[in-house]
Amino acid sequence: MARTSRLSPYWTDRFRAERQASGLLRLLIGLWLLAWLFSEAAHAQALPAAAQQHQRELTRVVQQEWGMGGRVAVHAAQIHQESGWRAHVDSPVGAQGLAQFMPGTSAWIVEIYPDLGRAAPYSPAWAMRAMVRYNRWHWRRIQNAADVCERWAFTLSAYNGGLGWVNRDRRLATAAGDDPAVWFGSVERYTARAGWAERENRHYVRRILLELAPRYDRAGWHGGLPC
Repeated sequence: MARTSRLSPYWTDRFRAERQASGLLRLLIGLWLLAWLFSEAAHAQALPAAAQQHQRELTRVVQQEWGMGGRVAVHAAQIHQESGWRAHVDSPVGAQGLAQFMPGTSAWIVEIYPDLGRAAPYSPAWAMRAMVRYNRWHWRRIQNAADVCERWAFTLSAYNGGLGWVNRDRRLATAAGDDPAVWFGSVERYTARAGWAERENRHYVRRILLELAPRYDRAGWHGGLPC
């Protein structure tokens, strides 16, 4: 005759507690995975649809100009800030297209870089090539930055407001005893620009590097973050 084994109340309670703990752990893991999936989807959805359309071409252009480690996410963030990925937009002051080049800048850049061909600021392909080349042009002229993050800050400030202003701002920082190699918290505090121009320029740098670039990086755009 088979015997019926009965567990003591201690073991019964222990097994019940272990099952409950295991179930709770599985529930927490499931909720975490669900939250992660929603988070990734939210990051992707936060980007303009046009950004996804141009991702492959921008990646190709950046890597061609800067190498395989080129900061695609930073350039994407810059286009986001400049035009919101609207290829045919005009600014109130006359800047044109995806990269918001002024007509004079478009004419100048094709003179010094004939391989860009005829200026076509409303062409997304041309605008991306010209913007990436213009960033590289500034990058090469920004000397003695403290690190890659600061160098990108100077580069973006120059794209927005001109290299001459960046050099003047660095001299003002030096004269005040601050570090001319550091943008954030140092050079960004000094300028002789008009108030509106200063606000626009400082916001431009911070929004691209500290707000928008991380968004593109999380969405899988290449190149990593400099800051």
